[in-house]
Amino acid sequence: MSDYKLKKSRVEDKVVDTYKKIEETVVNTYQKIEDGVVGAYQKVEDKFVEKFLEKKEENKEENN
Repeated sequence: MSDYKLKKSRVEDKVVDTYKKIEETVVNTYQKIEDGVVGAYQKVEDKFVEKFLEKKEENKEENN
């Protein structure tokens, strides 16, 4: 019996295709949400840095 396998059917193909479409939709939706959240966080972070932080100026004297 190990020489045999189940034949593919139309139903199987339709179920697999439907599953793949659902999976792609869910993954794409999740990616859009994640991109939106990360983008919003980045904007907040940029505003925080702009408002409260400044770049350090390194002098050669400080390093000695």
